[in-house]
Amino acid sequence: MRTVVVSAEVSPFAKAGGLADVASALPRALSKLGVDVRVIMPKYRGVVAKTSLEEVARFPVTVGKSDEDCIVYRGKLPAGEVPVFFLGNDHYFDRAQIYGEGGGDYPDALERFVFLSRGALRLQEELDWQVDIIHVNDWHTSLIPTYLKAGLGPRNSRSVLTIHNLAYQGVFPREQAGVTGLSDELLAPFKHAGKLNLLRGGILQADLLTTVSPSYAEEILISGEGLEGDLRSRRSDLSGILNGVDYTVWNPQTDRHLWANYSTEDMRGKGENKRQLLLELGLDAEGRAPLVGMISRLAEQKGFDLIMASFERMLSFGIRFVLLGAGSPQIEDFFRSAAKRYPEQVAALITFSEQWAHRIEAASDIFLMPSRFEPCGLNQMYSLRYGTVPVVRATGGLRDTVHEYDPHTVGGNGFTFTDYSAQEMLSAVRRAISLYREDPKEWSRLRDRGMREDHSWEASAGKYRDLYEEALATPA
Repeated sequence: MRTVVVSAEVSPFAKAGGLADVASALPRALSKLGVDVRVIMPKYRGVVAKTSLEEVARFPVTVGKSDEDCIVYRGKLPAGEVPVFFLGNDHYFDRAQIYGEGGGDYPDALERFVFLSRGALRLQEELDWQVDIIHVNDWHTSLIPTYLKAGLGPRNSRSVLTIHNLAYQGVFPREQAGVTGLSDELLAPFKHAGKLNLLRGGILQADLLTTVSPSYAEEILISGEGLEGDLRSRRSDLSGILNGVDYTVWNPQTDRHLWANYSTEDMRGKGENKRQLLLELGLDAEGRAPLVGMISRLAEQKGFDLIMASFERMLSFGIRFVLLGAGSPQIEDFFRSAAKRYPEQVAALITFSEQWAHRIEAASDIFLMPSRFEPCGLNQMYSLRYGTVPVVRATGGLRDTVHEYDPHTVGGNGFTFTDYSAQEMLSAVRRAISLYREDPKEWSRLRDRGMREDHSWEASAGKYRDLYEEALATPA
C-alpha cells in the first residue's frame, strides 16, 4: 500500500502543536507495518539545520492567477527511513513563524496552503508516484480531496482527512475563493455562513474521516463548532483513532534532554530532574513540595480561565508551579505577573522549547490539563510514561486515557473532574496533592502503574492501515 501524508507541520522540522508529533510518528509506525509511506510539508525557515536535503524537483504551482516557483527537497524522518519532501518557496515559507505572529494567521494564509496542497499533488505527478491513499490533516490541506476530484494529482487515489482540532477551520472571505482555482460548483461544499470554510469542504469531500480519539469523535457530532450537521451527515465515514506516543522520543530511560535518566526500576533520576529544574528556574527547592507542570498553547481552549480564576488558591496548597507555552497575550501577561509576584513558587517560560518540554515532564510530580475540550492530547500520555501523575478534565482524548484513582480498588492512573469549573479543578488537584503528601508509597504505585502503560503508535497505526484498506474498497 502506497500512502502520502501531507501536513502543515511535522516534528522535528516544524512544530506548533500536537499535529507535528502525529505527522512524524504515524508515518514511522505505518512504515514498520509495511506501508510504503512518504511525507510532504513546507520548507520553513530553519529546516536546513535539522536535516540534510537533496533537491529533487522544480516546477511552477498555480496559486490564483499566478504561477509560483516550487523547489522540492528530499530529507527523511529521524530514527527511520521514511522520506520527507519539503516544498520550498521563500515568499510563502521563509518566515519567523509557521502560521503567523501574535496568535493569528498570516494575511496570505489561504495562498500559502493552496500552494502546499496543489504543490503536493503536482509533486506526485512530477515524480510519477502511484499513490493509493493521500492522508491530509486539518484545514491547511483540506482542499486536496476536492483537487483530486477535479483531476489534479495521481488518478484513483483515495483521500483520508484527519481532524486534529475542529476549532481551527480555515475560514476566509468568499472574495478570496479565486485563489483556490476551483469552479463555483466545486467550491459549493466550502461555503458556510457567508464565508469560505476549508475544513467544511474537506469534511464533505474526503473519502473517509478520522479524528484523534473515540470520545472526541462522539463529542463533535453533538457540538461541532458549527459543523456538527455536516459531521452527522458523514457519521458512517467518521472514525475516532487515539493518537499514540513515539517512545523513541518520549522515554525517560533514554531521553537526551534530561539532566538524569530513569526508569521504573530506578527512579532516582526523576528526583534529580526535579532538583535541577527548581534550581535552574530559581524556585524554592526546600522540603517535598509537589511540583505542578503545564506545557500548553496559551489558549482559552486549554482551561486557563479556570486556572487564572483560582491560581492564588492553588498556590496556597503549597505547590511549585512551572508553565511552558506561548499564545494569548492576556494569558502570557497573567503568568509573567504571577512569576514576578511569587518568584519562589512560580516559573513561566513564555516560549516553546522541546528541551524544556521534556525536562518539565520529567521533573514534575503532577501535570495539569483542565481543558475545555481536548481532541486527543499528548502530554497526558507523555506524563504517564515519565511518572508524572496527570490531573485532567474528562473530555475528548483525556477521558479516553486518564482514569480516576480509586483507593478502594487501587486502580486508575490519575485524577479527573467533569464539570468545567474552577472548584472542580481545585478539588482534583487537592486529591492528587493529598495522596502525594499523605501516602508516598501509594503515590509511587500510582506513578509506576502509569509508567508501565503502553500508548505506543503500533495499535493506532494498525487501525489507520485498516482504514486505508477500507477507503480503497470504497467505490470512487
